[in-house]
Formats: sequence, C-alpha cells, structure tokens
Amino acid sequence: MSSKPTLRRHFKAQRHLEEAATRSIQNAVAALIGQFNCGSRHVGIYWPLPGEVDVRPLRDGPHPPLALPVADGNGRLIYRSWGEEPLQPDGCGIPAPAAGDALQPDQLALLLVPALAVDGAGIRLGYGGGYYDRLRADPAWAAVPAWVVLPSTCLAAEALPRESWDVPFTGWITEQGAGRPA
Repeated sequence: MSSKPTLRRHFKAQRHLEEAATRSIQNAVAALIGQFNCGSRHVGIYWPLPGEVDVRPLRDGPHPPLALPVADGNGRLIYRSWGEEPLQPDGCGIPAPAAGDALQPDQLALLLVPALAVDGAGIRLGYGGGYYDRLRADPAWAAVPAWVVLPSTCLAAEALPRESWDVPFTGWITEQGAGRPA
C-alpha cells in the first residue's frame, strides 16, 4: 500500500475534469439531494479548492437551505447557514460565512464533502488536515449522511490507508452517478 502523501499526489493529478463531466456530477448531486426529505434542514456543501467539483451552482435553482463549513485554523470545523451576507476567509483562508450560529447535526439533512479519493469501503483521502475526521468523530455528526463528491478517476481501486478514527462515508457521487460502499 502506498503512503498517504504518495496517494495524495497521485489522485490530485487524476482530478482534471472536463466541463461535461462537471455538469454530470452537479446533476447527480442535485438528484441525490432530491432523494432526501430535507424540509427546513440544510445541505452542507463546500467552497471548492482548485481541482474540486464546484457544487455552488446548487444556489441557482430550487434547493433546501445550504450551509458551508467554517474552519477555525486549529482543527475544528463547524457549519453555518450560507445566506446573502458576504463571505470571509476562515481559519484556512477558504471563503465561509463569518457570522451566525454553528448549525447542529440535526439541522443538516446531508453533507457533501470534497476529496482526493475514496475507496470501495467509503474511506476518504483528503488533504491531511483532519477537519472532517474530527467533525465526524462525534457520533451525532457521524449520523448525518455524508457523501464524497469527486470525479470517477479518483475512485481508488484498492483500499486506502485507514486510521482508527476514519468514519466511512455514506457514498460518493461522480459523473457516473451515486455509489455506496459494498
């Protein structure tokens, strides 16, 4: 099994998306959200870094309330409702809502999370900051359905390195649609 830094480099190089593939993933994300009875609960999305699938167009159509993650720069991650207020860089320099209460797990219908890769068991390879790992270590957050959004080229054919704190994700969404761990 390769080391996490080697795997990160490999999958980062695999993430190039054509416009049609990006649209297909965005459509698959919208279809997945449509399967959930969100009601007034939020869908946790993310502000994309270069190479990540942009799910922000969800704002352009009818959608449940959206929330963005806010990192404090010290390893903690919360979600805040994404309204009309201007966003400001969070502790990691990523645009995020600067004001508002932290949403509680029962206020979110599902989470959409970026990744460098995911394997068939739902184990996610991220950038190594551990923000989502620490969030999902809380059983209340682990109970929120969480889906990895990435291109199919980043579905790992072999098991990714797994740590004791890794919580498998509910599934993944690619340009080929949604998939779940076996």
